[in-house]
Amino acid sequence: MTAGPRLVHTLGERITVTDPATGVELLAYVYRPEAAWEAPKPYLHPLRTRAGDVVTDYRPNDHRWHKGLALTASHLSGANLWGGNTYVPGEGYLALPERVGSMAHAGFDEVGADGGRAVIAERLTWHPYGGELWAEERRRIEVHDIDAGSRSWALTWTSAVTNRREEPLRFGSPTTAGRELAGYTGLFWRGPRAFRGGRILGPDAEGPQLMGTQAPWLAFTGEHDGTDGHATLVFAHAPENDHTGAGGGHPAHWFVRNDPFAAVAPSWAFFEELELAPGDTLTRRYRVVVADGAWEREEIAGYLEAHPW
Repeated sequence: MTAGPRLVHTLGERITVTDPATGVELLAYVYRPEAAWEAPKPYLHPLRTRAGDVVTDYRPNDHRWHKGLALTASHLSGANLWGGNTYVPGEGYLALPERVGSMAHAGFDEVGADGGRAVIAERLTWHPYGGELWAEERRRIEVHDIDAGSRSWALTWTSAVTNRREEPLRFGSPTTAGRELAGYTGLFWRGPRAFRGGRILGPDAEGPQLMGTQAPWLAFTGEHDGTDGHATLVFAHAPENDHTGAGGGHPAHWFVRNDPFAAVAPSWAFFEELELAPGDTLTRRYRVVVADGAWEREEIAGYLEAHPW
């Protein structure tokens, strides 16, 4: 194992985490507000492998509101906290700026690095277009297991969202609104252009047919432009994700594409809406492993077994 990560906080802008062994900036957590049409929210971009290759995209020309790795809410009680056009049943995607909201930075509870781990603990508020307070979120992002042997590092993302309305919050997606195989909402990763056509791998199957399926993990391998070689990202949801939140159980269905672009999201509401009662808290925890090279199923399973929750 290498030494612990280095963390730099540029106040009001971003927090960066650097691998001390390689000098590579592994991630930037950007929390300054951006364009209203793109549903302002904090995000992680760029994410890099330990070799320094970028494995996220930012404001691509097909979806300007896609920004690295970010928590989203594409359909939330009629609001769009994802950004861009809103899917309307029977009409398709429409430009409805009056539905586009935001997730605003409210403060940090912890920003620091100690030993082999860096921590960003943040408070956020969720708002529709009109600015009312709909939810409060406590978010914790941890960078850990920077490993020279496996040429990988990991981050764990935990979000606890509390409904502050006097009525339920309904989490949905384009699929719950009638569009097939578009169940994206929740934590969303947009891969770089070069990863189009990349390999999608699950515990028991592979390929785009994993869209909408359930599994404890899903991996995406792409080949870089500019430099030789591949990178693999492994997305895993914590076991307790099946036993927390509204109604005591809402396991993730995977949203995944490798055409026309690379994207992965463990959806909060792929086929059915998730309802959060007033005052209740929805908690979800995920791990993302960023590795140099093209990992096979056995390598992924071995890594996850060696790094339990």
